[in-house]
Amino acid sequence: MPKLWCFLSTITFFQLCTFTFSRLELVPTPPLPILPLPSYAQLKWQQRELIMFLHFGVNTFTDSEWGTGHENPAIFNPVGLNANQWLSTAVDAGISLVILTAKHHDGFCLWPSKYTDHSVEKSPWKNGHGDVVQELVNAAKPLGVDVGLYLSPWDRHDQRYGHEIAYNQYYLAQLQELLNRYGSVREIWFDGSKGKNAPNMSYYFTDWFSMVKELQSSINIFSDAGPDVRWVGNEKGFAGSTCWSTINRTSLSIGNASIEDYLNNGDPKGTDWLPAECDVSIRKGWFWHKSQTPKRLSQLLEIYYNSVGRNCVLLLNVPPNSTGLISEADVQRLREFRRAIDTIFSTNLAEKCSVKVSSQRGGKGGGFGPENVLDSDHLWTYWAPRDDDKEGHWIEIRGTGTGTDGGLRFNVIRIQEAIGLGQRIKRHEIYVDGKRVANGTTVGFKRLHRLEEGVIHGKIVKIRIEESKGLPLISSIGLHFDPFWHPNGQRPK
Repeated sequence: MPKLWCFLSTITFFQLCTFTFSRLELVPTPPLPILPLPSYAQLKWQQRELIMFLHFGVNTFTDSEWGTGHENPAIFNPVGLNANQWLSTAVDAGISLVILTAKHHDGFCLWPSKYTDHSVEKSPWKNGHGDVVQELVNAAKPLGVDVGLYLSPWDRHDQRYGHEIAYNQYYLAQLQELLNRYGSVREIWFDGSKGKNAPNMSYYFTDWFSMVKELQSSINIFSDAGPDVRWVGNEKGFAGSTCWSTINRTSLSIGNASIEDYLNNGDPKGTDWLPAECDVSIRKGWFWHKSQTPKRLSQLLEIYYNSVGRNCVLLLNVPPNSTGLISEADVQRLREFRRAIDTIFSTNLAEKCSVKVSSQRGGKGGGFGPENVLDSDHLWTYWAPRDDDKEGHWIEIRGTGTGTDGGLRFNVIRIQEAIGLGQRIKRHEIYVDGKRVANGTTVGFKRLHRLEEGVIHGKIVKIRIEESKGLPLISSIGLHFDPFWHPNGQRPK
C-alpha cells in the first residue's frame, strides 16, 4: 500500500507541475524588439525632454559670439556670480540637466586648469581663486540636477592648436581634469564648429570618446556623429517632420555641413541608435548681449512642438550676463514657458474616454491592452496588436459624454511609442469623427500634432498606423488643449 501511495503521489505531483508550466506558457510575452535599441543612459536622456545650456565666458564681457583667443583674462570678472540662481531657474523651468561651456572657441577655461594659464586663475574674479565649474556642481547637487560640460575642440588661444599630437594630448589632459575632478557628468558636448581660416588638423575623436567612457561610464557623448546623441543639423531647435532615432554612424563625420539633412531626419534603416538633440538659444545670440531680449513665448512653444514634439530633446541656451546672473527677463520667460507647457499637458482628456483597438496581443487581460496608453508609464507599458493582425492597426478614443455637449474639445494630439523595444512607426493618420485632421510619419518617444485648423470638437478620435517596422507599440496617447495656439487668428471658443 505505501508503494502504491507513493506512485500515485508522484503522478499527482507531475500533473500539477505540468499544469503549472502550461499556465505559465499561456502568459503572453512581449514582442521581439526591433533593433537597434537605446542604452539605459539614452533612455534617461530622452525622458528629460528639456535641458539647459549655459554659454558663459570672456565673450560675455566682449559682446561677441566667437572670441579671438587674444582676450585678456582680466576682463572676466562676474562680481555677482551666483550658480544657485542659475540652478533655481533651471528647476523652476522643469529642467534636470544643465550643460556649461567649460571652454569655448576662445580657449578661456572656466576652471583652473593646470595645463594652461588662460583661465579663471588669471582673472580678477575671486582674486584668481574662482572655479565656475565647481560652483555649478555645488549648486546642482542639492537640487538633484545633473551636470554636463562643453569643451570646445577648436581653440583659438592655445599655441599647440594646429600641432596634431601636442594638441590632442592637451585636449585629452583637460578631458581627464574635468571628468576626474567634478564628480558625475551626464553629458559631454563636442562642438564641430571651426572657423574657415583655422589651422587644418585632425582631432583624435576615437581616443577622446574612449577616454570619456573609461572615466564616466554612464555619460552621453554629443557630437555631429554621436556616439550617444547627435546634433539635429541646425541651430533653430527644429527637427525634421520625419525624425528617426536611428542612423548609420558610418555615414557621419564631425563638422561636415553636407550631412545636415541626414542628421535632421535620421534613417529608418539605421544600424545605430543615435537620437537628436535640438540646440537653440532663448536669445538671438548664444552669449549674453545687453541689446538682446528673450524670444516670445509663442516662439518657444513653436520650438517645443518641433523638437520635443518630434522625438527629440530640446537643449535651450540661457546665457548668464556679465554680472554672473541669468537676466530677470530670461528668468521670467522661462517660468512663463514652463507654466504654458504645464497648462497644455497637465490635463489629458483621453483619460476620461473609452479606448478600443484593432486587436490585442494575448487577448483581454494579456497585459498589452488599450488601458496601457492611459497610464503614467510611457516606456514599458503599451498596447500591442496581435502578431496575426494584418488588416491594419488602429486605436480609437471615444468620448463618454452624452448629448450635444458630450464631445471632446482639443487642439493637440500626443502619441508615444514604447521605444525601449525600438522605433517602429513609419506612417500614421488621425481622424476625428471620420474626418482626417492630421497625418505624419515617425512617432518615436513623443509626437505632438498641434492641429492646423485649431480647436476641434468631436466624439471619436481614431489613430491609424498605416506603416511600421514590425508591430506598432503605443505606450501613451493624449488629447490636450493649448490655449496659446491661435492659427489664422483663431481664438479658442
